[in-house]
Amino acid sequence: MEYKPVRVIISGGGTGGHIFPAISIASRFKEVNPESEILFVGAEGRMEMEKVPAAGFRIVGLKVAGLQRKRSLKNIVENLKLPLRFAKSIRKARHIIKEFKPDIAIGVGGYASAPLLFAATEMKIPTLIQEQNGFAGLTNKMLGRRVDRICVAYEGMEKFFPAEKIVLTGNPIRKLIVPCTPQMKAEGIEFYGMDPDKKHLLIVGGSLGSGTLNNAMKKWISDGCPGGEDVEVLWQCGKYYKDSIDAFMESRKEDCPQIHYSEFISRMALAYAMADVVISRSGASSISELCAARKAAVLVPSPNVAEDHQTHNAMALVRKGAGILVKDADAVEKLMGVALKLLDNPDKIQEMETNIAKLAKMDAGAVIVDEAYRLI
Repeated sequence: MEYKPVRVIISGGGTGGHIFPAISIASRFKEVNPESEILFVGAEGRMEMEKVPAAGFRIVGLKVAGLQRKRSLKNIVENLKLPLRFAKSIRKARHIIKEFKPDIAIGVGGYASAPLLFAATEMKIPTLIQEQNGFAGLTNKMLGRRVDRICVAYEGMEKFFPAEKIVLTGNPIRKLIVPCTPQMKAEGIEFYGMDPDKKHLLIVGGSLGSGTLNNAMKKWISDGCPGGEDVEVLWQCGKYYKDSIDAFMESRKEDCPQIHYSEFISRMALAYAMADVVISRSGASSISELCAARKAAVLVPSPNVAEDHQTHNAMALVRKGAGILVKDADAVEKLMGVALKLLDNPDKIQEMETNIAKLAKMDAGAVIVDEAYRLI
């Protein structure tokens, strides 16, 4: 395929699960032709307005918000304002498109992609959306019949989108996340100061952390870490919870030398490699990284997401024998017991690693960009 310079608008955001795949797609466009021009369109006040410039790309913000699902007088008032805000955002999106003159518009889900992709389809710009989850988000479901191509990460998405538009691509992930090797495992153990003769558990609840996963760890530690005599833990507690975890651990550090915790893990490739088992939420990016790293995982879907899509993501692995699901409501009491039982079963771990490897799609960003070039 000839990768000529192209002008691309990428729209969406709101969460890391939308933003980081978008950045991966943009990076692939620049990789195949550095002369291509990329413009991001996000929602004002959302995390993409910080993360995208940090990755080296230009972004423009729209004054747009999503549907408030919790019932309250304030949320009812905010939802009544949505049609007017949407109309204003479409007008600004048309102006952005006329000014930038894109060859293609790509939506990755989230508030801002709706007005941008709606305007682009009106203006006959080639359009592509990427759905990261096993249960399509509201924005992408709305756009599905309007756009030209729909790139998905899971099979069976015909129940949400026109089948003839769907391409199974997987989710773009960070390039550093690769299948773990014995050499990487040894490097990870050394980097994080672990004992190579022990079993290793990684707990990661996202950059902000997970209250449920943290509470499960706190209960286990308070109970004296039962069953963890030969286990070391690397625990990403999250920025939001760091102070409370510091206070909790202050009197327990000497009794729990096998617990290594921090608010954020920057070398995730080495953290995955070090771990024998991973405990994680089941956001789309987390699932895709676990598949790429070939890791046996215990998944705790967050209940605080639209359409319970994290449960759908987790079940896609569970049905293939590639993951174990623990419900959020059960996690404090049961999670650590389930994870430790798995750590004691190397045959089961190997089986899960083999099964999850079959679900990995390492070239998702490249496939999506190739689909975009075909549309152009």
